[in-house]
Amino acid sequence: MACSEIAMKFARWTFLIAGIYGILILTPHYFMEKRIGTDHPPAITHPEFFYGFVGIALAWQILFLIIAGDPVRYHMAMLAGVVEKFSFTIAAYVLSTQNRIAPPMAMGAGIDAVLGILFIISFLKTKNAGQKVAVSAP
Repeated sequence: MACSEIAMKFARWTFLIAGIYGILILTPHYFMEKRIGTDHPPAITHPEFFYGFVGIALAWQILFLIIAGDPVRYHMAMLAGVVEKFSFTIAAYVLSTQNRIAPPMAMGAGIDAVLGILFIISFLKTKNAGQKVAVSAP
């Protein structure tokens, strides 16, 4: 198996797993507004922001599935995925140091950190996978 084939499989699996995981974790939030307000007070006072966040986050999971389908074609979109993962990870870390988030949220940020690292590895491994080698005439 060629190195680029291994890189492609790695990227495909990474983004496929990330997309499926994200959909499974985020979709239930559409039905949990009241419970989240009860378990983690105060209650959600701006549901449009809450549902807007869930919708945008789900859209990212769809993008991850699209990237998984053709990592070479969507190579540059991987960088946006890295930003998506680390924007949450960094924010959660800062909030955690200030004791402003619950431990389960910090655990979720840890999972996103791992996925962000895997996204970087996928980006680097597939960097040259789509380039064709030019054959020069003698």
